[in-house]
Amino acid sequence: MRSYAIGDIHGQLALLQQAHRWIEADQKRCGDPDAPIIHLGDLVDRGPDSAGVVTYLRKGQQGGAPWVVLKGNHDRLFEKFLTDPGWHDPHMRAGVTYLHPAIGGAETLMSYGLFRPTAFHIKRAREQVLDVIAPEDIAFLQNLPLYHSHADVLHVHAGIRPGVPLAQQDEQDLVWIRDPFLMDTRDHGQLVVHGHTAIHAPTHYRNRVNIDSRAGYGGPLTAIVIEHRQVWVLTDSGRVPLAPR
Repeated sequence: MRSYAIGDIHGQLALLQQAHRWIEADQKRCGDPDAPIIHLGDLVDRGPDSAGVVTYLRKGQQGGAPWVVLKGNHDRLFEKFLTDPGWHDPHMRAGVTYLHPAIGGAETLMSYGLFRPTAFHIKRAREQVLDVIAPEDIAFLQNLPLYHSHADVLHVHAGIRPGVPLAQQDEQDLVWIRDPFLMDTRDHGQLVVHGHTAIHAPTHYRNRVNIDSRAGYGGPLTAIVIEHRQVWVLTDSGRVPLAPR
């Protein structure tokens, strides 16, 4: 029961394409071209080509690639910026908008051709990007699922609320949670593979695996292969075991 997962992308199209090459090479070695590839969300913001990432993943899915693309908190922020101007993420402080420097939304809008958008002209920036973004990209962002369950593994952007059944998990937790999920050592039934919390290298915590290796801050993009609950990191030279801590 093999699946692949790719961590938070944050507009790094070249790194995403490299990760897919690693996965394609592993699929050929295994003779398993149809194993699902799960992208853990945060497609956009901070990096140089969020527009390219969204279009690349959308067209890949439309072309029949076995890709699952999950919704991260940044993807939801971008989608709501485009479709619901009055919405404010309850996780964020009052007054913090999509164009706050800490979010990286300006870089996303620049990837769609806008010139240095600022929070002082947020209404105009929204109007300008709506003039150029493909409606298919907006629909793609709106319809991203929040999690993907595959055999022994649950893929999700941020994590889960410990002790809460999957069907009762709250969207806010699935895209934003850190503690108490990160501090919980109990077995969750499935191995939880997630991103969202940036760390310097992918880490296996026995009950969960974090593969957000800081691509949004100049770090690498991690791709892994999972077979049952065994995990390997993919590289140019093949698989490297990711042992539990």
